[in-house]
Amino acid sequence: MTATPTLGLVLSGGGARGIAHVGVIDALRSHGLALDCIAGSSSGAIVGALAAASHSTETMLEFFQKASPFRLSVVTVRKAGILDTAKVVSKLSRKPVGGTIAVVLRPCEIRAFIELVKLKQGRLEELVILGIDCLGAFRNADYLRLVGGDGSLTSLDFCRSALAGKTATDEGIDIAPACRACEYPVAEGADVVIGLLGVDVDDHLLLQSQSEKGSDLLSRLDLPAAPTEKNREQVIANLVARHSAYRDEMFSATGQAVQDLERLTTYLAGCVNCYNCRVACPVCYCKECVFVTDVFNHDPSQYLRWASRKGIIKMPTDTLFYHITRLAHMSTACVGCGQCSNACPNDIPVMELFRTVALGTQQAFEYEAGRSLEQEPPMSTFREDEFPEVVGISS
Repeated sequence: MTATPTLGLVLSGGGARGIAHVGVIDALRSHGLALDCIAGSSSGAIVGALAAASHSTETMLEFFQKASPFRLSVVTVRKAGILDTAKVVSKLSRKPVGGTIAVVLRPCEIRAFIELVKLKQGRLEELVILGIDCLGAFRNADYLRLVGGDGSLTSLDFCRSALAGKTATDEGIDIAPACRACEYPVAEGADVVIGLLGVDVDDHLLLQSQSEKGSDLLSRLDLPAAPTEKNREQVIANLVARHSAYRDEMFSATGQAVQDLERLTTYLAGCVNCYNCRVACPVCYCKECVFVTDVFNHDPSQYLRWASRKGIIKMPTDTLFYHITRLAHMSTACVGCGQCSNACPNDIPVMELFRTVALGTQQAFEYEAGRSLEQEPPMSTFREDEFPEVVGISS
């Protein structure tokens, strides 16, 4: 007696090109070939799921015609590269250089660098940190849209508009969600702060020392005394209040979107394991990540076994596990800079997820990433009376 061979089909991704898989399914069916298991990636996974559910090829084509992501008129432009200055400063300061380096950093970059210093990935001894009031930044793709044509929008135009309280352009493009949710527009931890908020920037800039190194630098520059900025504190307070309100709405919406495993899976469904978010994250510093080792380089037969057991598997695999692992590793150190979302090729709101989880994690440890060098990272210290409800020990 001859056993009937098992027929499996693997469908690749490719966006709109994935529609071609429907023709393959149709051809196999027309020859009487029944599929025992199907595996697919991205659009291939969608076609595979529709085929596994016994939908006709006509129904599949109708689905793709209605689903906007697969309309051929939708064009995707490759995003620009991401660079967080905290990582650059980390590379420059890990070892003595024999001189002083002055670095200009945004508040989120300062907080990220402080985390790196605490993680022994950078040093402050030969640095002078110049922090600047942050008015926000556009997402890379939006910035290219705004200046890639005639270059009519300049940094000066944006600064003047943002200082007047308007960050959105006439085209309706606003600064990145991470910036709208940032409650730290003023640099803390800098040696010298360059003040913009509440300052008449057409007349002068405000320079304030926050350390002995900063005071020494300003004294040598021999600058005139700055006038009293009467409105600065109120302008900052209003901006923080507006950002905090947006942040709280973001926390609420994201919490609802990922409140169970099924919804979290849907939230991260577009992940293709490109690892851009890991590379872009300023505080993700491991020299070798477990996800690019042989631990997750599964044997080809393993995929077929998974597909046989489940009926279908999403390719690439381990995307959900990857993000959950990063959340476990990074949520105590997340400063909310938004570089993860900025780097994502599929526009997954990664920042919103990490900030929402980091809120609970950092509150549980009474820790705020990047605020102070004196605050030890939660995983590097032990407190005997910590989490008695978990360890079952009460004083």
